[in-house]
Amino acid sequence: MDQKEILSRVDHTILTPTATWEQVKTVCDEGRTFGTASVCIPPRFVKRANDYMGSSLKICTVVGFPNGYNAPEVKVFETEDAIRDGADEIDMVINQGLAKDGDWEGVLSEIRAVKASCKGRILKVIVETCNFSREEKVTLCRVVSMSGADFIKTSTGFGAGGATAEDVKLLRENVSPDLRVKAAGGIRTFEQAQALLEAGADRIGASALVGLVK
Repeated sequence: MDQKEILSRVDHTILTPTATWEQVKTVCDEGRTFGTASVCIPPRFVKRANDYMGSSLKICTVVGFPNGYNAPEVKVFETEDAIRDGADEIDMVINQGLAKDGDWEGVLSEIRAVKASCKGRILKVIVETCNFSREEKVTLCRVVSMSGADFIKTSTGFGAGGATAEDVKLLRENVSPDLRVKAAGGIRTFEQAQALLEAGADRIGASALVGLVK
């Protein structure tokens, strides 16, 4: 798999708290130049990026990020606001406390509410794999598979750990066939990205890969 093919599966990402418009604009320019799947940017910049890029590149943003413990109504509002501003894809963080409590119905209900608010746009569900046991991750695969979401995503990149080939393989083996897998968090080389794609990832979230080919 060559670098161009890998980049076509990358959400080129900038989610640092100090991100400025000039930095976001650069990421947008890079995403368009190198043919990435999308750019993943802070919600604050979605409208401006959409005005700047038009339909030349998919715009992804985040909801309930990075901790996931916002009220469901807040996540729904964030989603609706992002869609109004022109977001094509939404990456939401689950309520990890509900999952730890075993309130799987609560987790499912929240994801479904956000998915409904996406109005047909792609929804990726971040489960922050580093915080869960193998058994919990398997259950999360079942819950996300039932939710109507489009992707299950390993990590925010702000947790204690990021994507691993082991976790990607586990997710791939336990989600429904129509649910795709996004690997994110700590992916800094093309070798890492290729290993994750080979393990079963369909999409990669990364901020460093484009810089390696510039």
